[in-house]
Amino acid sequence: MKQYRHIFFDLDHTIWDFDKNAEETLQELYGSYGLETIGVASPEVFIKTYTRHNHALWAQYHLGHITKAALREARFKSTFLELGLNPEQIPTDFEDAYVKTCPTKTNLFPHAHETLAYLKDKYTLHLISNGFKDSQALKLEGCNLGVYFENLIISEDVGVNKPDPQIFRHAVELAGATIEESVMIGDSIEADIRGAMGVGMDAIYFNPFDLEKPDDVKVQIRGLEELMVML
Repeated sequence: MKQYRHIFFDLDHTIWDFDKNAEETLQELYGSYGLETIGVASPEVFIKTYTRHNHALWAQYHLGHITKAALREARFKSTFLELGLNPEQIPTDFEDAYVKTCPTKTNLFPHAHETLAYLKDKYTLHLISNGFKDSQALKLEGCNLGVYFENLIISEDVGVNKPDPQIFRHAVELAGATIEESVMIGDSIEADIRGAMGVGMDAIYFNPFDLEKPDDVKVQIRGLEELMVML
């Protein structure tokens, strides 16, 4: 692999374990909101249904098809409606409670700190995230991740989401880097990998669940620790 000077990471689903942190939050909220008493059969069913809706809505958000407000309005409403609740039964502040709690969770993918500390000694590290600005700041602070990164590029600040080429060009310019000396690491084929490749940047696909790799994706890892060998 060629010599890089700058590494750009995604945060959610790549370093910060979004699904594990969401599950932990939803387990707590299931109990505190008494969801069993209003007809939600189990936390497992609730989490599985929410995760499916949330992933689908985030895919639309990445592509600019829906707004942040639309995503936040729809994900729990769609979940509760699918589970058979009437609109008047849906807790009105559930989304707010989730947004307040989930970013404070601290589950990371294995070897995250070890890997980032190793890379920081050799490269300049940056984050490019489609996540919401207020939430990402809480995650970085709570997990002590900010110490590794020179720049945090948030799509809300730039005005476009990954995979739009503009956000990658902005990130490289902000870093004082070039495309050729940069590499992007992330879990999303469309947003991270093809987004980076679209501006000529190398990309490493983070694939911890061993999903099928498309032919156009050249390099993948299943664990962050592999980067300490690869880079």
